[in-house]
Amino acid sequence: MVGSPVQLIAIPLFAAFLIPLLGKAWKELVRITPGVVILYLLYLSVDLLNYTIEHGRVVEVIAGWTPPWGIDLVFSPFSGFLATLMLFMGLLVWIYSYRYQTFEDYDDYEPTLKYYLLLMMMITASVGVVLTGDIFNLFVFIEILGITAYGLTAYYRHRDGAEASFKYLFIGSLSSTFLLLAIMIIYSQLGTLNMADIAVKAHELKPVYKITALVLFLVAFGIEAEMFPLNGWAPDAYSQAPAPVGAAFAGIVVKAGLYTVIRLIYTLFEVGGTYEYLIVMGLITMFFAEFAAFSQTKLKRMLAYSSIGQMGLVLVAFGIGKEEGVYAALFLMFNHAIIKSLLFMSGSYLVYKSKNKYISELNGVGKMMPVTSFLFALGAFAIVGFPPFAGFWSKLAVLTAAADSGMLLIIALILSISLIEVIYYLRVVNRIYFVKRDTDLGITKPTPQAMFSMLVLGAIILIVGFYPDVITGVLHKASATLLDKGSYINDVLSLSQTIN
Repeated sequence: MVGSPVQLIAIPLFAAFLIPLLGKAWKELVRITPGVVILYLLYLSVDLLNYTIEHGRVVEVIAGWTPPWGIDLVFSPFSGFLATLMLFMGLLVWIYSYRYQTFEDYDDYEPTLKYYLLLMMMITASVGVVLTGDIFNLFVFIEILGITAYGLTAYYRHRDGAEASFKYLFIGSLSSTFLLLAIMIIYSQLGTLNMADIAVKAHELKPVYKITALVLFLVAFGIEAEMFPLNGWAPDAYSQAPAPVGAAFAGIVVKAGLYTVIRLIYTLFEVGGTYEYLIVMGLITMFFAEFAAFSQTKLKRMLAYSSIGQMGLVLVAFGIGKEEGVYAALFLMFNHAIIKSLLFMSGSYLVYKSKNKYISELNGVGKMMPVTSFLFALGAFAIVGFPPFAGFWSKLAVLTAAADSGMLLIIALILSISLIEVIYYLRVVNRIYFVKRDTDLGITKPTPQAMFSMLVLGAIILIVGFYPDVITGVLHKASATLLDKGSYINDVLSLSQTIN
């Protein structure tokens, strides 16, 4: 007997309502409850993922109204893999956050309550984005995701954080507007909001409506997916938010944004040139982001631009349009969540005492913080694709998929742009280990909880690096599921797979 996808949304929403009440009885429950809830949700998600790998996707009907009229949640090897990854990263972010030193005064109840509520709601909304089978509910979850992200970006309540949050809010508002306009066009022409039903009826759309809706969707979702030139919010948001929030953005939020773009192109619409569009925009995103990262003097902004560049590579992989490319893209998404989160977590402690977080202030810190420095270097080597770390296999998968499709120019461009990434990461590692420390800044060692989260991520990088088969089977199943559009439509509209 497995759980139900609706539990992955209903339980945390109910818990969010209870947390303030529990905090009245014992304030520590404000910190403990989200972790307990996320751990239980992770167990449910893993159980469901194993079930769907064996038996196929699960379609959950809400309130007895079957699709296309009612709301449905779809848990498949593809959406389930992403939901499980988000919950796992959410659990590690929660552990890292527990008693994190630079939060507002821990004796102050309100900031603590707001942080853990927003974090849990962010994770819930991200899971909702990948599970919903209805485009209006997709809009609702994206709105919840955006509101929580805006609040967490401005958590420190200083001027730069407020400015970054406002910029994120402004661009996010444009995303919401475009998304609503696209939904309005779809509903006015097709009379449905269900994704599977839209996929069946998309051929009925007049070209002008189809192209307009597609462009509006791509702009709206491209903002969430950090696609150039719609990613202006990302560097400020990453750099001004608390370290665990930056890790959550990289490991959770951007994955939800990417999912929307891919579900749109692979399931909802069939428009010539969309795969080529992904490749072109992915390469442009990579180019500008990697050069921007190369020129940065502040560590967190460098990591932010690097994250954008990685998302560009994911778009290129999805743009290949074949199972090998989808597999490579999912592998990249997995590695990005693990590796980039480790870089944000460890990097924030390396510059903990610094006000401006300059890269130059990392000089010689490797001798003072050996474990944290090692974990950052491990993440740096993995993200650029050095063997035998996890990142090597995902980048190799992208190049292999491109080679199989005869995209030799794409391979050359990827390798050329990736060389820039190698240079600026090695430059940082060089400062950590081989440049004499010339600053009087002290150090702050990670809490045991933070160290545990970082060690888990570091271990995953090594395990997947040496034994990639621990994850490749799930990735192949997920990629095949995404490409099987007919099966998705049939399962949703006929409800051939349900949980008793």
